[in-house]
Amino acid sequence: MVKIEAVYQGEKHSQVTHEPSRAVLETDAPKDNNGRGESFSPTDLVAAALGSCLLTVMAISAEREDIDMKGAKSEVIKEMAANPRRISSLTVKVEMPSTVPFSAREKLETIARTCPVAKSLSEGLEVNMQFTWL
Repeated sequence: MVKIEAVYQGEKHSQVTHEPSRAVLETDAPKDNNGRGESFSPTDLVAAALGSCLLTVMAISAEREDIDMKGAKSEVIKEMAANPRRISSLTVKVEMPSTVPFSAREKLETIARTCPVAKSLSEGLEVNMQFTWL
């Protein structure tokens, strides 16, 4: 169990604290939804969570097999829909180092596609994940 506390600061800003580490981040409503876009929006954090989660679980598996993933990157493009306002799609581009053995690539891609955040998203949310091995 992990406790995360959000405190509304006014003007659509919240301060979010991760209790175990005391790390703090700020959120703001996006410009297209009555905010100033001065920080991550709550839905931006969903996209960030997906990108960081898939890298994390891939790295856990890779480390077990003594595979170095340093330099791997994810880029997530979030698109919004209206009525109701929600995330309509997440397009994920994953760049992986070419030093990862061919024999491990399919397994790592499967791990990424089934990371805890990906498995927690609504089935109605379109998630497109593409991998490039550089």
